[in-house]
Amino acid sequence: MTRFQLSDCGGLTVMVSERLVLLRGSGALWLEAERALVVADLHFEKGSSYAARFGQMLPPYDTRETLTRLEAEVAALTPATLIFLGDSFHDGAAEERLAADDADRLRALAVGRDLIWAVGNHDADGPRALPGQVIDELSIGGLTLRHEPEPGVQPGEVAGHLHPAARVTSGRGSVRKRCFVTDGQRLILPAFGAYTGGLNILDQAFSNLFAAPPLAGALGGKRVHAVGPRSLLPD
Repeated sequence: MTRFQLSDCGGLTVMVSERLVLLRGSGALWLEAERALVVADLHFEKGSSYAARFGQMLPPYDTRETLTRLEAEVAALTPATLIFLGDSFHDGAAEERLAADDADRLRALAVGRDLIWAVGNHDADGPRALPGQVIDELSIGGLTLRHEPEPGVQPGEVAGHLHPAARVTSGRGSVRKRCFVTDGQRLILPAFGAYTGGLNILDQAFSNLFAAPPLAGALGGKRVHAVGPRSLLPD
């Protein structure tokens, strides 16, 4: 049976295919033995993409806000490796639209550590001018990290892509939060980006991914809240 345990930092520890991992309140995954910090679906420059393509003038600060949260995680944990699980950029031209100081901040993250960029459906070529290694998937500590979950049961898979969110009951009705989702065999990370939405984990897209009813780790400010299947609501 999958169980969460609250950590001192407000995150949750959970076994994923016999490997203990830490789910952080930021939405990042921490692999302590490898000192690896994993984030998914940052969608840098989504705001500028919407302005150019659709004329929707979103405040152009999503990349900056996402970077600030990422830098805080790096400062707190000093990882040896920083792993991006795909869709780090919202489209193929997003890297070119980065402000110079934002690009410098990304380069600074590579000082003293390895950057690994898994490609996603939005950024199939990965970054071209930024430091780091571009990959399709990565095996680390008994886990397989990739952008999009593979169909069927995949023990040890860690993925993003689906932007999971949980709607749960509360004393005043219901709340909807980004979340981790796992059945103890595979783990799907929430989207880390500032302008990324979420797909309810009761949606059909999740239905064939878990061998048992999954648990959610809902992001709640400074901590992650364990949510069982009976507390989950559809949208």
